[in-house]
Amino acid sequence: MFKITAYGVRPVEVSYFKDLNKYDYELNLVSEMLDHENAIDSKGSDGVLVRGNCLADRDNLQKFADWGIKYVFTRTVGYDHIDLKAAKELGIKVARVPGYSPYAVAELAMTLGMSLFRKVASEINATHDGDFIVNDSYFSREIHSGTVGIIGAGRIGRAEASLYSGMGATVLANDGHKVDAPEIDEYVPINELLKRSDIVSLHVPYIKGETDNLISTDQINMMKDDAILVNTARGQVVDLKAVDDALSAGKLGGYGADVLIDESNIFGHEFKSVNDIKNQEVVGLMKKYPNAIVTPHVGSFTEPALTDMITVSYDNFHEMVTTGKSKNEI
Repeated sequence: MFKITAYGVRPVEVSYFKDLNKYDYELNLVSEMLDHENAIDSKGSDGVLVRGNCLADRDNLQKFADWGIKYVFTRTVGYDHIDLKAAKELGIKVARVPGYSPYAVAELAMTLGMSLFRKVASEINATHDGDFIVNDSYFSREIHSGTVGIIGAGRIGRAEASLYSGMGATVLANDGHKVDAPEIDEYVPINELLKRSDIVSLHVPYIKGETDNLISTDQINMMKDDAILVNTARGQVVDLKAVDDALSAGKLGGYGADVLIDESNIFGHEFKSVNDIKNQEVVGLMKKYPNAIVTPHVGSFTEPALTDMITVSYDNFHEMVTTGKSKNEI
C-alpha cells in the first residue's frame, strides 16, 4: 500500500484527510511542520506531503532520497519552501496544488481591508481597553463610493474584485495577463492604481529578484493619504520597514496582512509576550499600531479550500504513480 506522510496537519483537518482518501493510501499525519528533527517521521513512506513553512530544504530532501522517497508534493499553490534544484538532482518528483477555492483568501483580504477602511480594528482595540468614546479618527467613508485596487488579478484577485464590486466599489486591477471580467472596471498601470485606490490589495506571487519589496516607500508615497494596504500574498512583496514608517507618519490608514517575512519562526508558535518575537519589525508593528492587523496565515483555512487541497494532492500522487507524471508537476 502506498504510504504518504503529511506534515502540518491540524487536528481539525484529520477527518478530511481520512474521508477524502479515495485511493486508500496509508496515511501518517504529522501535526507539526516539517523540520530537521521530525523528517525521520517520514521514513518508510513512499511520498511526503508538505505545506507552506515546511522545511523541504536540501538536507531533508537528501534524507528522503536516502530512504527511497521519490515524491515530495505540496498542498499549496506556492512552492518556494521546496528546494527544486536539490529535488531535481536527487531524482525527487515535486507537484503542487495550482488552485483551490479562491474565495478563501479573497474573503479574508476583503475582511482585513474593510476592517481597516471602516476603522473597526482601532475601535475594537479601544473598546477592549474600556474606551467607548467615538473619536474623530473613527470618521469613515463608505466603500460603495470608494475605489479598490487589486494587484494580481488571478483567480483570487478576481474573486476579491467580485466581492468589492458587489458592494458598489470601483475596482481597478493590475496584472500582466488581462482577463475580461465584469467585476473589474479597469486595468491600469500599477502607479496609477496606487494613486487612485482607497484600498490596495496584493495577490502576486513571490518571485525572488522580481517581486521582492514590490511595495516599498516609493510606492506607498504614491498612495492616497489614509489609504489601506492589504497583503495576503507573501511577506517578501512588502517592505515592512516602509509600512512602519508610513503608519508612524500617518500616511497609511492601515495595514492588514496574513503573511510575514520569517513567518515559519512566528506563525504556529505561541509567545508569552509579543516582545519575545525575534523579528523586531514585526514586534514594532504589533505594539505601536492599532490600525495594523496581522492574522496567522489563515487565508486558506476554510473547508472548501482544504477539501480542494487534499483532493488535488491525492490526485497528484495517483497520477504520478500510475502514469509517471502529473499535470501539476513542477
